[in-house]
Amino acid sequence: MRYLTLAAPAALLILASCGSPASPGETEGASSPASSEATQPEARSTEASMTLPEIPSESVYALSMNTLGGEPVDLSKYAGKVTVFVNVASKCGYTPQYADLQKLSEELGGEDFALVGIPSNDFGGQEPGTAEEIQAFCSENYGVTFDMLEKVGTKEGDSAIFDALATMTGKRPGWNFCKYVVSKDGTSALFFESKAKPTGPELRGAIDKMASL
Repeated sequence: MRYLTLAAPAALLILASCGSPASPGETEGASSPASSEATQPEARSTEASMTLPEIPSESVYALSMNTLGGEPVDLSKYAGKVTVFVNVASKCGYTPQYADLQKLSEELGGEDFALVGIPSNDFGGQEPGTAEEIQAFCSENYGVTFDMLEKVGTKEGDSAIFDALATMTGKRPGWNFCKYVVSKDGTSALFFESKAKPTGPELRGAIDKMASL
C-alpha cells in the first residue's frame, strides 16, 4: 500500500505546520487607517499574501503524507529549503544518532534548512512501537523537536517518499538512519549510509552544496 499521494499543485497556497516556521516569502500588509472624519471607531483591514516556490511535478515536495501524530501534511512546506530525510528507529545501534540529528536541526533549522525523521520497522524489527511510543521515546531520551512523519516502509512500492528518494539517488536504505540531503526544489538528492555522522563533514558538505544550487 502506498502511504503518500500527490499534493495539490503548487499554485494552491498551503498552510502546514508541525511547530515549524512559516513558508518562505510570507508577507503581510495593512490597509490605510480610516479617515479622521469618521464618526465610527476606526476600521482596519488586513491583507496577507503567501507565495510558495514553484514545485516541479517530479519533486519530492509535491508529495503529501501524515505526521507522526496522524495529521495530514504537504511536503511543500519544505520547498525552498535544503531538507535532510532520515529513516529512523528506536532500538538500533545507530539510535544515539538522534542526539546529533537534533543538534544539526538546532544549528541549521530555519528558513533555509529542515530535518525530517521517518520511522520504519524494515530493518531488524527495530521500530516496533506505535506513533505515541515513538514520539515519547524521541522526546524523553533525545529531546527531539524536528519534524517526525508517520512510520512507513522503505522497500519499492511501500511508500511514495522512499520511491521518490530512490529515483533521485539510485539508493534505498540498507539499514536504519540512512540520510538523504534534498535540494531546495526537491528534484535532486545525495545519499549517505547509516554510518555517516549527522554532524560530520561529509553530511555538512552535502548540505552546503545543496544550499548553493
